[in-house]
Amino acid sequence: TKHGDARERIVPEEFQPHPAFCGQRPVVVQNAPFAATGFTRAHQAGGRQQGWRTLPTLPVEVRRAIAAGEPFVYAYYDGIDKIAHEFGFGEHYDAELAAVDRMVADLLPMLPRRTALVVTADHGLVSCPDGELDLALSATSLCRQVSGEGRFRWLHAEPGRHRDVFAAAADAHGQQAWVLTCEQILDEGWFGPTVNDQARRRLGDVAVVARDHWSFVDPADRTPSWLVARHGSLSPEEMHVPLLTFTS
Repeated sequence: TKHGDARERIVPEEFQPHPAFCGQRPVVVQNAPFAATGFTRAHQAGGRQQGWRTLPTLPVEVRRAIAAGEPFVYAYYDGIDKIAHEFGFGEHYDAELAAVDRMVADLLPMLPRRTALVVTADHGLVSCPDGELDLALSATSLCRQVSGEGRFRWLHAEPGRHRDVFAAAADAHGQQAWVLTCEQILDEGWFGPTVNDQARRRLGDVAVVARDHWSFVDPADRTPSWLVARHGSLSPEEMHVPLLTFTS
């Protein structure tokens, strides 16, 4: 950031209080450049990083860890997400799925007896190639900032204006989004039964959660908008993920 490395001011391992991997310290096989990022340190604290460089080496690293006696290995591949963001669904996406299918097929015969392989995803995706909407000025003009991402925007109201922000956002975007107050979202348990004070302070006052294939642009965000497929809202395509298992 303009103030230097944010990881020195906000310690990633302290950012979220729940122990990763239920307190275990597994070998984590993921794209090597991810190993030292703040996000990895926050949500994989305690994991022992073992990076892969190309897709065919991912199953090799998993096999080596299991052969060394590791009881639990966590592997992550980011290619499907990356391709969908850039190209959407089509021949690039199909080719990526086929490559991952071959990678899993390569891994299966490498597994020793009495080993379980579980394949899942952290989210799904929807295509939003022409569905970008500017957040209504009637709402954002009453805000000190906007956060979140295109499928789930938080509006942070100026002091005393949260009701006005909600009314303006609901009037402008009620057809394209679920518009809810933070209190409604917490009462409905969207983030689990308990949200601590530290996490609560990061939330906005009003949420604009996209329906269908819409996404909402933050007027203060000057970065190029290039994401074709997105995630973050409540559609079945985004929330329902596969869970495939194999036991050797």
